[in-house]
Amino acid sequence: MHVNKQAANAVRVEAIAPPEPVRISRRISQALAVLVGLFVFILALELLKSGAGGVGLLLRRLAAHGLVNAMGFGWLLAYISLSGSPVAATALTLLGGGALSPMETFGMINGSRFGASFIVLFTGFVFYLRGVRGKGVVSMGILSMLTTATIYLPAMLLGALALRNGWLTRARFGAPRALTSVLDLIYAPITHAARAYLPDLAVFAIGFVCLLAAFQLFDRALPRVGSNVVETRWGRWFDQPLTTFLLGLLVTSLTLSVSVSLSLLVPLASRGYVRRDQVIPYIMGANISTFVDTLFASLLIRTPMAFTIVLTEMISVAVVSLIVLVSFFQRYRDALMGLNSFFAASRWRFTLFVAILAIVPLTLLLL
Repeated sequence: MHVNKQAANAVRVEAIAPPEPVRISRRISQALAVLVGLFVFILALELLKSGAGGVGLLLRRLAAHGLVNAMGFGWLLAYISLSGSPVAATALTLLGGGALSPMETFGMINGSRFGASFIVLFTGFVFYLRGVRGKGVVSMGILSMLTTATIYLPAMLLGALALRNGWLTRARFGAPRALTSVLDLIYAPITHAARAYLPDLAVFAIGFVCLLAAFQLFDRALPRVGSNVVETRWGRWFDQPLTTFLLGLLVTSLTLSVSVSLSLLVPLASRGYVRRDQVIPYIMGANISTFVDTLFASLLIRTPMAFTIVLTEMISVAVVSLIVLVSFFQRYRDALMGLNSFFAASRWRFTLFVAILAIVPLTLLLL
């Protein structure tokens, strides 16, 4: 009987597994997607940097300057693009184009992370308005927003202090001269032609669309981490906050998206594999490794300070997260769970919570 079961399982696996030519074709298409995505990604960065003057003029007309205004701008742009990573990369190109100062770039990157967390929350809000309780989505959205806010705000203060005092100024890296020469040879004709026929703001807009397209290509090519894998291999890891924190770092490093990595938690929570209070350290870890793609982009901007800003962001968030995990995580978790229960208890509270967060970035931009 045992042998028959093994044979049946083997037959089932063979039936499910795609043929070898299909697997090879899929790998080739993934490799092509990565190459095309990389080409479009670098092109987008070059176009964004070339058109940065148009955005700088727009910000001056809005009288937007300083860390707070830039944070609101990045937050709003994340709403428009429904993603945080492209906005963070855009902030670096604005730095390279002279439209933003290092401190303003730092603020815009932080705003992009708040905007990305709000997207998960807004998804839960849509479910709520349709009458679908969807507590998994709602709770993940609220916890994601609350965790991001309570970690990033003190991390912003620490990072701003580090930038102002130059604690990490020696950590500056840029693209090698050989690489910059190749990039100029390939992309300079395109950017020069774009600026010759289009206004700077239009060049910037085209670059932003290219950046979104590049992230879509990367998203299709990168390996998926299915919820069934998390259920079978990692479900028991959620019992330890530090282990869960490292798991959030790992999964988000593989998916390069907080939205994707947090979405994996929704089926786990709905099936009882993970409790809501267990996902908080996971979110904390995800909020650090989400900067991996931004750190890569900083090396292509050809402005050494860009790398320093992203590194400062990652270290600041990591330091605050580890202090919370080691020192007072239980009290921190209980406070977040209390707020989560308060806002999710009734529809009007949840609606008010979402409405306030929708208005906050515009307020920050216009302050």
